[in-house]
Amino acid sequence: MTVDRSGDDATGGRVFTALSLSGFVVLGLPDGMWGTAWPAIRRTYHQPVGALGLLLVAVTVGALLTSLTTSRAIRRVGATAALTAAAVSGMCAAGLLVAVRSWLAVVGAAVLLGAAAGVLDTGLNTLVAMSGRSRLLNMLHGAYGVGTAIGPVVVTGALLLGSWRPAYAVLLLLELGLGIGWACAGARRAAAPSPAREPEPEREPAAHVSAAPARHRLATRLGVLVFFSYTGLEVTAGQWAATYLRGPIGLSAAGAGAVVFAYWGALTAGRFAVAVPRRPPAPARLVHWGTLLALGGTALVWWHPSRAVLVLGIAVLGASLAPVYPALVTLTPIRVGAHRALQVIGWQVAAAGVGGAAVSALAGLVLQRAGLSAYPPVIVAAAVVVAVSAFALERLTRADHPAGGGRHVAVATGPPA
Repeated sequence: MTVDRSGDDATGGRVFTALSLSGFVVLGLPDGMWGTAWPAIRRTYHQPVGALGLLLVAVTVGALLTSLTTSRAIRRVGATAALTAAAVSGMCAAGLLVAVRSWLAVVGAAVLLGAAAGVLDTGLNTLVAMSGRSRLLNMLHGAYGVGTAIGPVVVTGALLLGSWRPAYAVLLLLELGLGIGWACAGARRAAAPSPAREPEPEREPAAHVSAAPARHRLATRLGVLVFFSYTGLEVTAGQWAATYLRGPIGLSAAGAGAVVFAYWGALTAGRFAVAVPRRPPAPARLVHWGTLLALGGTALVWWHPSRAVLVLGIAVLGASLAPVYPALVTLTPIRVGAHRALQVIGWQVAAAGVGGAAVSALAGLVLQRAGLSAYPPVIVAAAVVVAVSAFALERLTRADHPAGGGRHVAVATGPPA
């Protein structure tokens, strides 16, 4: 694959890094907003509690339409053009949410928002992971956490003003700024002289790649399951927390927003804590301990002898999940081989999008039928699936990389476009 890098010179590299981090902040913002805004949105359109699942499914449909074809789009039109188009799609979606009065139009806006997220998420994850920039990959997911943490605050501020719609006006302005940034970066690159070809990064030793195709296929399938279940847990815990806290727990809108902020804030802080050191912990260890601590966090939420313990459990859950997704992406070239990693990462990101919507939608149906008090056992069950599937993947691939996948692998992705 030929990668369109937004700058091989120092200035261009900084521009690409800044836009990528800003893009992931904007990517996370709607994910942090939906759950907090939902109680007000559903009253506006007279929808049942479980209708949030329909919006999340609509987001997933949009993401699937783009995520599985993003690599092809980047190859044909370049990364900056594809990412500019994603920002335009997100801007149109936010504009619809601000202006429309029809529930069907809101669902359509969710599809557009998902399409934008599919390009941004898949494109940047793939480009950065395959270029071997592991620290930037962790920083990207930390930036996503910034967006999800800010989301509830933006919605809470809008609600205090009397409506949820101004929150999506903020999203519209951010998407507009991001689109202008990517368009300018593309114009700058087109006007710049062609850079010299960079030397190819070192490929991983053959000893770290299983020679058995059947093992590769099974590792790929298990990896897709882990991404599906992990994102399902992360999104479900965050999206339904406000509804649960304002229902059986009896918190105010501001109180519930603050607790949801604590969840996404802990997720963000954990990712930056892993990204900042020059020698971060081994990715396999991060996955192992992150999934185990997530089980502990969900158990605290279920137990919650007091509100303080409940808030602690939600914060522990966010912090423990923080390093898992970037570590899983980092491990993919080691587990399936560099030649397959490009395609497999695309599948994994697509599975993550499906899992986030499908598991959260299923949780909505459960909560609608069994009551909002079913929220704690739902997230405990999701955490069990994540831990078991991650353990099975680790056991399967341990023979191929006995060191635990701690050494980062830089994968050559071809010359600059």
